[in-house]
Amino acid sequence: MKKLTAMLLVLAMVLAFAGCAKTETPAATTAPETTAAPETTAAPETTVAETEEAGTVMSHDAYVAADMDTEVVVETYVQAHQSWWDNKVTVYCQSPDGAYFLYELACSEEDAAKLVPGTKIRVTGYKGEWSGEVEIMDGTFEFVDDGDTYIAEALDVTDLLGTDELEKHQNEFVSFTGLTVEPSTDANGNEAAFLYNWDGSGEKGNDLYFNVSVNGQTYNFCVESYLCGQDTDVYKAVEALKVGDVINAEGFLYWYEGVNPHITAISVAE
Repeated sequence: MKKLTAMLLVLAMVLAFAGCAKTETPAATTAPETTAAPETTAAPETTVAETEEAGTVMSHDAYVAADMDTEVVVETYVQAHQSWWDNKVTVYCQSPDGAYFLYELACSEEDAAKLVPGTKIRVTGYKGEWSGEVEIMDGTFEFVDDGDTYIAEALDVTDLLGTDELEKHQNEFVSFTGLTVEPSTDANGNEAAFLYNWDGSGEKGNDLYFNVSVNGQTYNFCVESYLCGQDTDVYKAVEALKVGDVINAEGFLYWYEGVNPHITAISVAE
């Protein structure tokens, strides 16, 4: 009986202890504070040039819109090139939508011989400007052999001389008609129909400079000796000019502090 009573007492104590024990619950957590989403700003307006992906071929409009010193990629057609030297060549190129001046394009002598008029090339370089002349500098190129060729016909820009419209045709193959040869003055004040170098300091074989007038305005033209040397017809024709001669001319609409075309042909105006 004592054993039964003792066992009942022990069981009662165990049950009492269990009833007094605390059951812990996890502490309540506070939801993190939410913040308002940041305000969105309108994306900056993109230009034509910015929409061109790096490395893709650009239209002439996109090239014109591109910022200076940015990389440009164009496909175009050789119209002429200056003398090759030191693995570089300067090329006059044009496409139906506009023209390009490629200054000192990286080129082997072998490849320079292949840059004949009409040849299609893809050029990668940097858009630059020097004294008003917009050009592609530090460029490389590859031939595009797709059977496509293009040789530009000369655009008569005589009536555009002296207008802002003329510069839009920079580097294109152009023509001028009814030009009157005006005196050119050297550094010593002597007048002549042409000068070797811009100030008369040169000699046969150097660039030729001569003045022409039309519609009451005078302009300075150039025969670039690296393009048309002393043995070419145009070089000899300029050497034979006399003040007062009336001539027609063709060449590339180069720019130097204003219009300063590189003339490739002249003839007596009829």
